[in-house]
Amino acid sequence: MRKKVDFLVIGSGVAGLCFALKAANYGKVCIVTKAKVDDTSTKYAQGGVAAVMYHPDTYEKHIRDTMIAGDELSDRNIVAITIRESTERIMELVEWGVEFDKTQSGKFALAKEGGHSEYRVLHHKDITGFEIEEKLISAARRNPNIEIMDNHLTVEIITQHHLGIEVSRRTTGITCYGAYVYNPNTKRVQTILSKITMMATGGIGQVYGNTTNPTVATGDGIAMVYRAKGEVRGMEFVQFHPTSLYNPGEKPSFLITEAMRGAGAILKDKNKNEFMQKYDARGSLAPRDIVARAIDNEMKISGCDHVYLDATLISANEIFTHFPNIYAKCLSVGIDITKEMIPVVPAAHYSCGGIKTDEWGRTSIINLFASGECASTGLHGANRLASNSLLESLVFSHRSCLKAVENVEDLTFCDNVPEWNTEGTVLNEEMVLITQSKKEVQTIMSSYVGIVRSNLRLQRAFDRLDILYRETEDLYKKSILIPEICELRNIINVGYLIIRNAMDRKESRGLHYSLDYPEHVDINETKEDKL
Repeated sequence: MRKKVDFLVIGSGVAGLCFALKAANYGKVCIVTKAKVDDTSTKYAQGGVAAVMYHPDTYEKHIRDTMIAGDELSDRNIVAITIRESTERIMELVEWGVEFDKTQSGKFALAKEGGHSEYRVLHHKDITGFEIEEKLISAARRNPNIEIMDNHLTVEIITQHHLGIEVSRRTTGITCYGAYVYNPNTKRVQTILSKITMMATGGIGQVYGNTTNPTVATGDGIAMVYRAKGEVRGMEFVQFHPTSLYNPGEKPSFLITEAMRGAGAILKDKNKNEFMQKYDARGSLAPRDIVARAIDNEMKISGCDHVYLDATLISANEIFTHFPNIYAKCLSVGIDITKEMIPVVPAAHYSCGGIKTDEWGRTSIINLFASGECASTGLHGANRLASNSLLESLVFSHRSCLKAVENVEDLTFCDNVPEWNTEGTVLNEEMVLITQSKKEVQTIMSSYVGIVRSNLRLQRAFDRLDILYRETEDLYKKSILIPEICELRNIINVGYLIIRNAMDRKESRGLHYSLDYPEHVDINETKEDKL
């Protein structure tokens, strides 16, 4: 069975939904998402959306803050596009029904987070992402031109390779014709042909053992595009959120938003002493890479499994008003944050690299766009500025749609795409092979490719991952397809890309810190040097 749609959207976070809602004005849209439609990283985004709204903030200030956070590896043109379109995209969210917190005067209540020089973060209590996701899903469900296929896993994007044409990373003109999608009801792989495909699969957090990302964040889109010979870059820059709740055994890790530090919470060691001033003049409001490395160092010095975030400096009323979800969560594990410090530890949080795109969200593969965390637009550089991610999704999903619809009416479907081939495969009942391999990947990545790296650690990770890769590919070719083995392949592919990109970077820059190359290499800020 095959389906034909004008626009295929893979992923149902803010990037996918925003594109779908706009593309639906120009044709039929199908959203494919591998879990429930709201099971996305967007839902877990607590802090908010950064945007320039009021004086004394300016676009130039936000641009400069983003460039500094990105360790000057961000593409300034992309940064300027994103920031200058921020206000309009926020107002569009409001039109879709998103309710941001406001002051008594009716203006947006803006927060300040690490790396920001002004108050510019719009929020809805401490569940901003949930509010945005809920309103966009509601709008999508009401749209007659949008079909949502949840609990369907995209296995591969379809290119010339599936037509029997040999392609390589040097091949020009690689084209996306749609995707092969696993249907859990029939347990078969379905062919979906599309004129335009939007990759919006989110992050890669599950590559690591300790992450704030939901279980669906297995880097599927990045892995699929890489296997299709598309361009991927910047994967060495994995952001570890400095403050996830230290609660061993809980997965994903519960995030303690950066906005809490913006409101006055202070990081302290086991002796209740502040320590961030030793590492950065901005203290607890330093950018995430600095804070995460500082916490990692303090944990090594003390031998403790965590440090503390002291939120007792914030008034109880403000905590109840702005951080009710965090208060309730901590109380559920026996911590009253109005009176006690919160044990916190860094956790894998956000990938600043991904599928390379241009200023219109176009990838190196024709008719394939990418937006959101799976994309590398050039905005984040070596480190993401807090609350810029939701904004990036809004801006580049909007721009992708503008470009995608220019000639969609002239595009045709590729009717000679073959059905998914299951010949020679058998049902593999050794699920333990898959689950154990996944644990091994996460252990390897967390142990050797985390906040602090070295040549020896990276080589050891590469060697061990190579064994798992060969074992998994052999199992994949012999087995009837199931989602678990697809996800395992994807996290192994993404782990390889992180390691390889980290090996190639002979300096410490932003989120990539190497014991062998601790110095920052000065470069001319040319287009070739930028992500």
